[in-house]
Amino acid sequence: MRLLAIDTALDACAACVFNTEGGLSLASESVTMARGHAEALMPLVARVMDKAAISFAQVDRIAVTVGPGSFTGLRVGISAARGIALAAGKPAVGISTLAAYAAPHIAREDAAQIVVAIDAKHHNVYLQVFGSAGRTVLAPQIASVRDAVRAAREGPARIVGSGAGLISADWPADEAPPLLVDPTGAPSIEWVARLGAAARNTDVSPKPLYLRAPDARPQDDARLPRR
Repeated sequence: MRLLAIDTALDACAACVFNTEGGLSLASESVTMARGHAEALMPLVARVMDKAAISFAQVDRIAVTVGPGSFTGLRVGISAARGIALAAGKPAVGISTLAAYAAPHIAREDAAQIVVAIDAKHHNVYLQVFGSAGRTVLAPQIASVRDAVRAAREGPARIVGSGAGLISADWPADEAPPLLVDPTGAPSIEWVARLGAAARNTDVSPKPLYLRAPDARPQDDARLPRR
C-alpha cells in the first residue's frame, strides 16, 4: 500500500509518502511553523509527491491528523486530505495526534506507560495515557497540568508531546523523575503514515477531534437578526 500522510495539527506542516511494502518512507518533509499552514501545505505536498515520483492516482490511501490541536491547522489539513481523497477516488483516514505521538514509544514494547500531553494553553493539556501494547489507560481529554502530573505519577512513565515540559516543570521535587520527557512540537509524520496504513475504518471521512470549545466566539451584540 502506498499512502500519503498529512499533518498540520500542531507546530509543523508535514507530509509523507509511505510504502507499506518494506515499511519505507518514499519521501517526506516537515517544516516547523506555528501558523501559515494554509499557504504552505499544498506546495509542500507537491514537493513530497515529486520526490516520491508518484501521482495522486497511484496513492492507495490518505491519512491526516485530526487533533487535538490548533483549530485552524486541523481544518487546513483535514480539508486538504478530504479534497485529495475525493479527487483521486481514494479513502481518507483520520489519525489522533495523541496516538501519533505515542506510537514510536509503544513500539518499544516495554512496560512503561506513555503519557501524551499537548499544550492546550491556560495551564491545561490535551491528555491521553497508554499502557502496554498501546492499551488506553486514560481516554483523550482536556486536563489541568496538575491533574496530568497526577496521572503521570501512577507508574514509570515516558512523557511526550508539546505539553510534556509543563508536566515536567510541575513534577514533585522529592519524587523520581519520569523516564523520558520529550516536548517535541509535533508528532513524526512517518508514524502518522504508519498508523494510517494500519487503520481499519476507511468508510468515515476524517473529522476534527477538538476536545474543547474554541476560544474565539461570536459576540452576541454583533449578531445580525434572522429573517
